[in-house]
Amino acid sequence: MGTTIGLVEDHTEFRQSLEFLISSFSEYSVSWSYSSVEEALDNYTETDVILLDINLPGLSGLDAIPLFKKKSASQKIIMLTIQEDDYHILEAIKSGADGYILKKSTPNKILEAIQQVCDGEAALTPMVARQLMAFIKPKKSYEPSPSLLTLREREILSLITQGMTNELIAETLFISVQTVRNHIKNIYDKLQVHSRAQVVVKAYKDKLI
Repeated sequence: MGTTIGLVEDHTEFRQSLEFLISSFSEYSVSWSYSSVEEALDNYTETDVILLDINLPGLSGLDAIPLFKKKSASQKIIMLTIQEDDYHILEAIKSGADGYILKKSTPNKILEAIQQVCDGEAALTPMVARQLMAFIKPKKSYEPSPSLLTLREREILSLITQGMTNELIAETLFISVQTVRNHIKNIYDKLQVHSRAQVVVKAYKDKLI
């Protein structure tokens, strides 16, 4: 069946071009495609990834993130938008988006982002990543609170921030993938985050690595 994609994009021409792009590869398929959040929520079925615009009629893409996550906590969401300002990037990540890429990205970059999120990574364009890191860079006077993380959890957190997948982390630390997943779940619970993108932000902001 391959990787299934849901689309929420109000510009018909761009949405159709995405459908064509995705359907051109046998390993990807478009499960559903709508022009508004309301339509998508009314007809929702879980997909591997949702590509979600921000500026939409009715509910915005930012409003939609927690609503889709409420439908399915494991739902992966990539924001695909023209918005490249700090506010929209940070709000999307804080709300639980798993990736943030721009519409001007090449088709290959869009497909790469889909694969990254499916592999458990955070999909961010270099420009978006730079903006994110610049915003969360701790001030010199900042005093981090003592970490609740164990030594092993801190090791895994450091590897996550390097962009490693669960499989690579397991190989690096000579442990099973399931053990990595268990540690990551504990990290998420302790740091009160819900996605890999959020945990990277938290790690840098609170000087956890």
